[in-house]
Amino acid sequence: MTAKLSKISLPLKLTFLIFSMVLNCMGLIILQLADDNITYGELGFLESFKDLPIAFISLFAVGFINKTGSKKALILALTIVGLCSCLLPFMADFWFYKLWFAIIGACFAIGKICVFGIIRNNISDEKSLAKTMNSVEASFMIGIFVVNTGFGWLISSQYSEFWKFGFLMIAVLSAITIFLLSKADISESKPLENKNVFSELSGFTTPSIALFLGVVFFIVFVEQGFNSWLPSFYKNHLNVNSFFALQATSFLSLFSYAGRTVTANIIRRFELSKYYITCMSLIFALLLIILGIQYFDSKDSRMILFLFPVVGLFLSPLYPVINSRMIAQVDKEKVNLFTSLIVIFSSLGSSVSSIIMAILFGKQLLNYYPLYILFSVSLLFVISLMYFNVSKRKYRK
Repeated sequence: MTAKLSKISLPLKLTFLIFSMVLNCMGLIILQLADDNITYGELGFLESFKDLPIAFISLFAVGFINKTGSKKALILALTIVGLCSCLLPFMADFWFYKLWFAIIGACFAIGKICVFGIIRNNISDEKSLAKTMNSVEASFMIGIFVVNTGFGWLISSQYSEFWKFGFLMIAVLSAITIFLLSKADISESKPLENKNVFSELSGFTTPSIALFLGVVFFIVFVEQGFNSWLPSFYKNHLNVNSFFALQATSFLSLFSYAGRTVTANIIRRFELSKYYITCMSLIFALLLIILGIQYFDSKDSRMILFLFPVVGLFLSPLYPVINSRMIAQVDKEKVNLFTSLIVIFSSLGSSVSSIIMAILFGKQLLNYYPLYILFSVSLLFVISLMYFNVSKRKYRK
């Protein structure tokens, strides 16, 4: 089955690449719409139009995916994303961005459940699953890089007013991915029959799973502070132009891609929990260096511009490592339902983080941005330690 997965890995990677581009164009849109006198408060809540539909539709998406199959559901989601990307260049009203992100968020919920389910149905070993998930999710980081670099060049050129037409390339990529998926031979697990989704959730109410979902929430909570708001921090606090703010942020995605790619190749040699804690420790070290530079050297030091992206090298492996560790323990028949919980708590972490960041930026508290990130990482570290301790006791029993 692992051999079969190698043949379908390209469309899975392209799927995550596409969703990464449409989800992480938020940083670009924040920059562009902020220049149109739309407040940071409104832009912060714009993120919720993406994240909340992801949370609300996830549980209902499970039943839909079980009926249609992961392959057909994934093709449908990509088709809708392609159509939405074709429409965006021709719409100018702010309300359409809300509707657009809501539709994209709903499609992502379906897409992520399908991709995780396909991977779980082909791999059972915990470390092999971690390797594959890091490899597929690494493409998510490339999507961030493509959005920031490609649109950065576009908005800094003489054709900057046509920046929205860049979304047509996403539509083309969606069509290619749909074609590859339609030709792929994908094995799917037999769904549970005559089972109510909400009654099945009662099996996921253990302390270990509750702590795991808390870890997922705070990982995305931290990541969101980087992916959508780092360009605005660079522009407003470090006084760089929009183009350079987006390009500098692209390095974050490159380091994140490197982190997940390296992890995919070396994870078999390490215990997952120890690897995770090591990454967390290195994130702490980098953030302390950044804080030291800002508060004891220069608050607008260009060194901060280059240190922040390095955090992605150690932050990016956390999400796929912790997910693969837990998903490997879930029955294949229940993996779609469990993935929906991951999607829900991920979207809530993203939405809450963005609202808090909007308040931080709206009140001109940019000096506290690195401190905010460090505090978020601290909470994540504490909850992660609790999760690993509870998990170890469970295994010993």
